[in-house]
Amino acid sequence: MKELILVTSPPACGKTYISRKLATNLKHVVYLDKDTLIVLSKQIFAVANEEYNRSSEFFKKNIRDYEYAAIIDLALEALEYDDIVLINAPFTKEVRDKSYMDHLREKLWRKNAKLIVIWVQTDVEVVKQRMIQRNSDRDSWKLANWDQYIAGVNFNIPKELDDPSCKDDLLVFKNSSDDEYNQSMREILGILES
Repeated sequence: MKELILVTSPPACGKTYISRKLATNLKHVVYLDKDTLIVLSKQIFAVANEEYNRSSEFFKKNIRDYEYAAIIDLALEALEYDDIVLINAPFTKEVRDKSYMDHLREKLWRKNAKLIVIWVQTDVEVVKQRMIQRNSDRDSWKLANWDQYIAGVNFNIPKELDDPSCKDDLLVFKNSSDDEYNQSMREILGILES
């Protein structure tokens, strides 16, 4: 059976680093990063004469969901040609929406594929330090308005995705320290490769 792996979490939890390492170690995998679409959304902000703010109502209304639709469509297309597609993207709203997830599983079932969600769990203070260190313009508003931003972010594991009868539908990758990262990488690669 083919697999769509979603590596998810709030921003700056370490998704990109983890996703790239997982993709490097897996066989027959297509790696997709939703951040690749940022160049298009920046252009939408510019054309609309809107401030570049990926936490704004303009972004949420006019860009966000279209980025997710595009990356899922690319993944479904890629599953026609390879066994595993790994998407690196927050999916923070989608993983808590039962209807969305059921619909995605249904699309995957028609392609003889299953869904695996890897939730990256990272302490909030570590997230803030990583945002500061990566010094990306996509985090400028978040850091300047940290309390407002962090109040709207859900760091809880989306346990509603976990089916006790399935060993790999929801995997938690702990990533607040090097030791956590190393242990989680070993464990999750072991599950994905079995």
